Amino acid sequence: MVTIRLQRGGAKKRPFYQVVVADSRFARDGRFIERVGFFNPIAGGTEEKLRLDLERVDHWVAQGAALSDRVANLVKTAKKAAA
Repeated sequence: MVTIRLQRGGAKKRPFYQVVVADSRFARDGRFIERVGFFNPIAGGTEEKLRLDLERVDHWVAQGAALSDRVANLVKTAKKAAA
């Protein structure tokens, strides 16, 4: 099953997440199909906290991809900010 989920990066105590489309059988930080954005939970000042390609997210959801709980919340936030 294809899922849209977070892939952790960054350094110890300073997480940075890529929002990726991946097969659910792949490891969390392993292979992925497509990168559709990023999420920086500790962004400060003028740094960008969230960027998502909503068109590609909608495309993958239409193809049957499932959103993880956290990504579903981030997509909702991004759509609200875009409107």
